[in-house]
Amino acid sequence: MAKSAPKGNKSASKLIDARIEELGDWRGEMLGRLRVLIKQADPDVIEEWKWRGVPVWSHDGIICTGETYKAVVKMTFARGAALKDPSSLFNSSLEGNTRRAIDFREGEKINEKALKTLIRAAMTLNTSKVKRES
Repeated sequence: MAKSAPKGNKSASKLIDARIEELGDWRGEMLGRLRVLIKQADPDVIEEWKWRGVPVWSHDGIICTGETYKAVVKMTFARGAALKDPSSLFNSSLEGNTRRAIDFREGEKINEKALKTLIRAAMTLNTSKVKRES
């Protein structure tokens, strides 16, 4: 019996693996943990590698990106301004009309339940947009 093809772009997944490993510090650990939570929240998520080295997670459109900087790991939601955020996770890019981001700093705890809810809401927003346009 043949195995089904993996979801998403296998080379993008390998590039994300490599980024996590090359960081070699708390940022790699944080990016890896965020990746696990994204996949738990949306098992059908597609991993992509865009804009010369940014991990991207999509489902009928971009859900979020995972950018790494010296002091933060930034999780940017492409359509975050349209999402309800009852747990007030968004703490960056608040002035825009479309995106919203969460900056994670070294040692910070992730509100995993609230983050998964936000990821699922972003996926639902994307899939509802696709259905409306069809």
